[in-house]
Amino acid sequence: MQTRKSAQPARTITPAEAAALVQSGMWIDYCSGILQPDVFDAALAADKDRLRDVKIRSTLTTRPRAVLEQDPEGAHFHSLSLHFSGYDRRMHDAGRTSYLPVNLGEVPDYYRRFIPPVDILILKTCRMDADGMFNFSGLNLWHREIVLRAKCVIVEVTDGLPYAHGPDNGVHVSEVDYILEGDNSPATELPNPPGTEVDRAVAHLISDEIEDGACLQIGIGGMPNAVCSELLHSTARDLGVHTEMLTDGIVDLYRAGRINGSRKTLMPGKVVYSFALGSRKLYDAIDRNPDFAACPVDFTNLPHNIMQNDRVVSINNTTQIDLQGQCASESDGFRHISGTGGQLQFVRGAYASKGGKSFICLSSTYSKRGEPKSRIVLSLTPGNIVTTPRSDVMYVVTEYGMVNLKGKSVPERALALISIAHPDFREGLMRQAHENRILPRGFTFAT
Repeated sequence: MQTRKSAQPARTITPAEAAALVQSGMWIDYCSGILQPDVFDAALAADKDRLRDVKIRSTLTTRPRAVLEQDPEGAHFHSLSLHFSGYDRRMHDAGRTSYLPVNLGEVPDYYRRFIPPVDILILKTCRMDADGMFNFSGLNLWHREIVLRAKCVIVEVTDGLPYAHGPDNGVHVSEVDYILEGDNSPATELPNPPGTEVDRAVAHLISDEIEDGACLQIGIGGMPNAVCSELLHSTARDLGVHTEMLTDGIVDLYRAGRINGSRKTLMPGKVVYSFALGSRKLYDAIDRNPDFAACPVDFTNLPHNIMQNDRVVSINNTTQIDLQGQCASESDGFRHISGTGGQLQFVRGAYASKGGKSFICLSSTYSKRGEPKSRIVLSLTPGNIVTTPRSDVMYVVTEYGMVNLKGKSVPERALALISIAHPDFREGLMRQAHENRILPRGFTFAT
């Protein structure tokens, strides 16, 4: 493991002293999810009047940020996010947050090659262990790369985080400049609402395709998690996990004995993930549990690593798909809602895996101002970002069925996708496809 050498032994400081290290124009990194600092954040917000143009980079914010809440006009701070949570989305709507487009698995390399050195890295960690390490808990991601390139490293120590096993999952005291006492608040939990009937219908179709020994990647959202619930009642055994996000559904399968990783090639026997976000049940499951391994995201997400396991099954959501198979999974027109994340990399890695399958799932409709709209459309909403190109898409699943787009021509794709659209929209989609020469006159294709 590459290391950073602090200029002086780590020193414990107060929140006010930590905030005083920040100067106008600096780049600050708050890191990700449950590792974002709270005590430092409050102190920095209280010190805002002397500061201008402080830029704060983060990912998946799980709690309101004082620097944004107490600076509604953006006179002092601006936030940049590599992947939006619901809170980040609201801040974007208010003009307070911008998105940094990334394939999540490439982010460590961005810090190595393209992102200038961070002025101050501040992140929550577990308390120092007997080896002098401050554990990153269940969020390994790209934090080591920021440590190596930050001009100043501050850890906000807390008893509120689970301790997670995994390679390079922490920062040594010799690499730390300052230690800040945290408030020991428990890790933020991500609500896990029960699946809808549509979620369960989609999940049932996908679970039937999952064989013994399959290696799972489960994306965020109700549908991918519903697949885990379905697998609890299936016959699939000896499942493995190599995923970006660790979810409650995966923990349920692990506790039920369905996951043992015995047939994996890469880190057999381990539940491999890069970040954990879920309920207290999930945090309790990973706490000091050697069966779980929090790994850097350029290990979990790069397709040439993913494909080393056989029978990889990638399951991700999209919000809109056009008749040629382009998937828009991160925006609603020009309104950004999430991020590219690892979707494209896992779609490609799963397809390259021996016997692998990738699934893009979506409900056939959504409601806009009380009116039902089709998620399968002739063309994407103007401004929508293509997350997964048509050439990469394999299986597409709605509550009305499943189709495989690999090897299909544009007309065949259109017919296949229309067949799993909501029945109320199929006739209109067929007419639009003919009018726009997606379906040539006089030709029919089997779907």
